[in-house]
Parts: sequence; structure tokens; C-alpha cells
Amino acid sequence: MKILVTGHEGFIGKNLLLKLSEENIEYITHSKNDTHQDLRKKINSADFIVHLAGANRPENENEFQKNNVELTDEICNILRDLKSVIPIIFSSSTQIKNDNPYGNSKKKAEEKLLELSKLNTNTIMNYRLPNVFGKWCKPNYNSVVATFCHNIVNNLPINIHNKDVILNLVYIDDVISEFISKIKQKDLHDMKNFENYKVLPTYNISVGDLADQIYLFKESKKTQIIERVGKGLTRALYSTYLSYYSPEKFSHGLRENIDERGVFVEMLKTHDSGQFSFFSAHPGITRGGHYHHSKNEKFLVIKGNAKFCFRNIITDEFYELETNGEEPTIVETVPGWSHDITNIGNDEMLVMLWANEVFNQKEPDTYTHKV
Repeated sequence: MKILVTGHEGFIGKNLLLKLSEENIEYITHSKNDTHQDLRKKINSADFIVHLAGANRPENENEFQKNNVELTDEICNILRDLKSVIPIIFSSSTQIKNDNPYGNSKKKAEEKLLELSKLNTNTIMNYRLPNVFGKWCKPNYNSVVATFCHNIVNNLPINIHNKDVILNLVYIDDVISEFISKIKQKDLHDMKNFENYKVLPTYNISVGDLADQIYLFKESKKTQIIERVGKGLTRALYSTYLSYYSPEKFSHGLRENIDERGVFVEMLKTHDSGQFSFFSAHPGITRGGHYHHSKNEKFLVIKGNAKFCFRNIITDEFYELETNGEEPTIVETVPGWSHDITNIGNDEMLVMLWANEVFNQKEPDTYTHKV
């Protein structure tokens, strides 16, 4: 299968070409410098068209007609002339509901494709996309998400005219996944000739909440408290935010707590899943010697040799075990048992540590008790 992609240099186009490459799907592209004959040859060799090209914020309003309507009309005329019934994915816009030059031009383009579907029986998959966001979206252009992410990353101001306006958003990865699923679908010719489709999920967020969330991403470097970035809109926004990092922002330092025993560094804190840290210990050094009422800790020795000792603070029962960096082993602390860890090797010991709650200096739930 060979896919012809128009608008390949745009935001959606760049992401689509990358995914087509990952899926080993052959593609060709239409350039604005192509002649009519160039376009005809490419259409004639294609099995599928993804029509993304179009103007959405040109300097001259006449470009709406040229790029959104006339190119679509040219594609339709070539298909009719070739008697080609290859399917088409068209990226339209929810703006067709609004009486503005961009929306009107997209509506006219849809009408051209609808006519093609009736006269030539091509399968047209029409996507009226809301605001699409994600990596490589141009900031300070037509995406508030891209603008907020870029400006906040780079310490530039953002302008909010009405913080209560609700945005309807779709994430670029979901758009591309939807397009790829249609490209791979086997029974396209059994579908309706012209049908409107949606990309799911669609997210709704106010402009004010969007700005607040992106500022929290920025603050996380200072607070070390990561937002809940594992799923949904927050995951997609965080990925988008990171995509506007310049290379010098790829890293940032952490505070080291150094004493005669070694170093202790808090790496990452979460809202409701504890925190991650690591520490070192010189040979012969013992760390710990305390118990917790509720806190749980999980230790992983990644370098060196360790001996863990435990004592039940009520029964005085004692237990010990040894681990090392050669054989990864999670060692748990249990409420009501005092515990410590000793470097029994000849080299520095390094240990990863997860605690199920962020350390609270006022309520540490940590009580000294000899093991």
C-alpha cells in the first residue's frame, strides 16, 4: 500500500509520516511546489490519500480559497478523470460551524469531497477536528496549548482574555492512531461513501485551568513534586510541555544531603504515591535505626553489599538478611519493626529507596529505636 499525504510539512503531517515509517507503510508526499501533472502522477500511483494540506491562519484571506478549496477541488477532478476510487481521509475542522473564512473554506472543501463520493464512489472519511495539540505544534500561531507550553517553558508571558472559556482538545497521538487504524482497515469499500468521524478521547478544559496545569509542570522542577502524568489529559499535556524543552533544559540538579555516612538525595515526589530517593554508605557505615507506625519503605541495593537488620519493637524478635547489587532484591520495612542497613562490603554502597509517602518534617513517622 502506498499513501499520498498532503500537508506533510505541517504539525499533523510530521507526526503522521513518522508513524507511517514506524509501521513500514510506504508513503509519498505532495508539495506546494508540485505541478498539476506531478500531483496527477502521485495520485495515480497511490492507494490511499490523507489530505491534510490547508491554510488556517494565512496573511492573506485569499489563501483559504487557494489552499483549502482549490487544492481539494483539484484532487477531486484528478480522481474523477482517472476513475480512481481510492479512499480519502480529510482533516476538516469543527470551525465549519462558525461563520469565518477558515471555517467556510473547510466547509466548501467538504462539499467538494461529498460530491466526489456521490459521483465517483470514493470513500471519504471526514474528520472535523477540534484543537489538536502535541509535539511539534507551532507556538504563537493557532494553538493555545502550544503557545502556553512554549512560553511557560521559556519564561515568557502568556495572555488570557477569558480564563473561563472551555477548550475542546484532541491529542496528536490519538489523531494519528485513528488515521492509521483507518488506513489499515480492510473493508473500507463497505463503508458509507462520505461519513464524519471523531477522534477520541476529546478533552475539555478551561483556559485558566490549562494555564494553571502547565505552570505546575514548570514548578515541579523546584518542588520535585510530579503531577499525575500517567494517563489522560495530564499525560498528554505533560508530554507536549516537555517537547518545547531546548536541550539545555534536559537536565536539572538536585540537592545533596552529605554527612560522614555518605550522601542522601531525594529524586522525585508524587501527590499520592510517595517519593523516590537514593543514598550511599561508606564501608562499615550503618544507616537507619528507627521504626515507623504506618510508613512503608522499599530498598533496592544497586551497588555493593548490604546487611539489613530488623527488630520487632514489642516482641524483640530479630531478623537479618544480606543483599547485594549483583542480585536485585527488594527489601521492605514493616510498621512496628525497627530497621537498619549496613554496608558490609569494601566499596561504597548505593541504594534506591521508595517510600509510600512524601517526607513530612512536622510529622515524619520516624522514631529512633536500636536494632
